Amino acid sequence: MEALWLVVIVSIIIALIFDAINGFHDAANSIATVVSTRVLSPKVAVWWAAFFNFIAMFVFPAKVADTISKIVFINPADGAFVYVALAALIGAIIWDLITWHWGLPTSSSHALIGGLVGAGLAYQGIKVINWEKVGKTVEFIPLAPLIGLILGASIMIMVYRIFRRWRPNRVDRLFRKLQLVSAALYSLGHGGNDAQKTMGIIVALLVAAGAFDKGTELSLTDFSTAWIIIACHTAMAIGTAFGGWKIIKTMGMSITKLKPVGGFCAETAGATSLFFATHLGIPVSTTHIITGAIAGVGSTSRLSAVRWGVAARIVWAWIVTIPASAFISALAFKTLQVF
Repeated sequence: MEALWLVVIVSIIIALIFDAINGFHDAANSIATVVSTRVLSPKVAVWWAAFFNFIAMFVFPAKVADTISKIVFINPADGAFVYVALAALIGAIIWDLITWHWGLPTSSSHALIGGLVGAGLAYQGIKVINWEKVGKTVEFIPLAPLIGLILGASIMIMVYRIFRRWRPNRVDRLFRKLQLVSAALYSLGHGGNDAQKTMGIIVALLVAAGAFDKGTELSLTDFSTAWIIIACHTAMAIGTAFGGWKIIKTMGMSITKLKPVGGFCAETAGATSLFFATHLGIPVSTTHIITGAIAGVGSTSRLSAVRWGVAARIVWAWIVTIPASAFISALAFKTLQVF
């Protein structure tokens, strides 16, 4: 039992490292538009995003964490499920680092879900996978960017009609200020949805170790679970504060060129989508949503304003994320079995 708890503690540390990498990897989602429009410098923008990632714990209930913790049907009497969670983390981290190296804004959320599925399949096959929870996430792989695109285009058109009689310089000055608000809201939604995914994996670990019941709910008012919420949001904020410039370039500069008004519309569309998904407890990809929103805003001027070749490269990375991270996690679980 002591050896099992050692694995649990190490796994929780790895989970928090994953959370920091998630923030690092997904920092571009929060600040790509505000950087590309030059409203904030990259250094100031990442700290702005990190702050709102952190305070998201006071805004959103832990519904997404509950979904993640139940991707695999865990038997608390079987300590091997601790290794399933550990292998899932290893697979997700490896895939995140590979795609970060390539400069691809893939989904850390889907990498984690793929990791849980792959490790679960490697241990006991399809019977331990909660396909209903997995299905909810898979449904939103095409829906998330589509929702972001439609909202981004709709908000941009609405703003254009409202401010069409304004002088361009006046519009630019106004939306430089408003973009600070939209970037804050997007970062709030990003922290609310993404930090909860790591919370869910930690809950799964503690259920597998017998420390928590299957029905345990996370709450800031309960000390036994509050530390999980605080630790995960802190780790994500730290990761965001040191976010990756490669992905920021792809997200904010390669897809389409944005002005402050476009940045505001993309971030507002992204924030709206994230608030909605987090309320429903659906672990969506912040990457998918903001990419769709940026493309939607760019397409309102002309379709050629969007560099669809870059967008297509990103989409291919989305498609392979779950199977790729599942494969890596399955290998990680088999490796752990050897030792």
